[in-house]
Amino acid sequence: MIFGLILFSFGLIFVIRANLGAAPWDVLHTGIAGTTGMSIGTASIAIGIVILIIIKLWDHKLGLGTIANILLIGIFIDVILKADFIPKMNNIAGALTMLVAGCFAISTGSYFYIKSAFGAGPRDSLMVLLAQKTKFPVGICRGTIELFVTITGWLLGGMVGFGTVIYVIGISFCIQITFRLFKFDVTVVKHESLGDTLAALTGNSGGKLQ
Repeated sequence: MIFGLILFSFGLIFVIRANLGAAPWDVLHTGIAGTTGMSIGTASIAIGIVILIIIKLWDHKLGLGTIANILLIGIFIDVILKADFIPKMNNIAGALTMLVAGCFAISTGSYFYIKSAFGAGPRDSLMVLLAQKTKFPVGICRGTIELFVTITGWLLGGMVGFGTVIYVIGISFCIQITFRLFKFDVTVVKHESLGDTLAALTGNSGGKLQ
């Protein structure tokens, strides 16, 4: 799970360093921040809470991975950015390479931390739920969510660039390719709830892993 979250964080940094435009969720965050006056970080937390409420209403389990996703990715991103060893791209070839690498790093990171079955992060949980409810391929579900988020953020004044469009199109293919490579069906993973994990760690016989 931790390895997956670290890899996911690197993927987000690659997208940022590609310097071609904000990723879809960041388009939404900047749009909300500009409209409401709140900070981008606060907007991100607010959206995370809203998504948590939605997936909870759908009776989706919230696990250790869900909490770790919210807390650790932000920490890892800050650490990586502070280390400043990933260069910003200033030419189109390097930028596109960095962007594609970011999409595959995010996809592979998603595989590892979702596969751990400790619970997906709020945004990936939304992707999983959509795939389960619609029976559409997970790549299509991910792309649909990213497109909706991008359009909503753009209408709110969020920053959309050439790279944003490529990311929206590319992330669905990268997710689909990565999950097929690992023969991974995200819809059949049985995630532990946070209570299950705590019960297992404490040796509580009343805890039942699912």
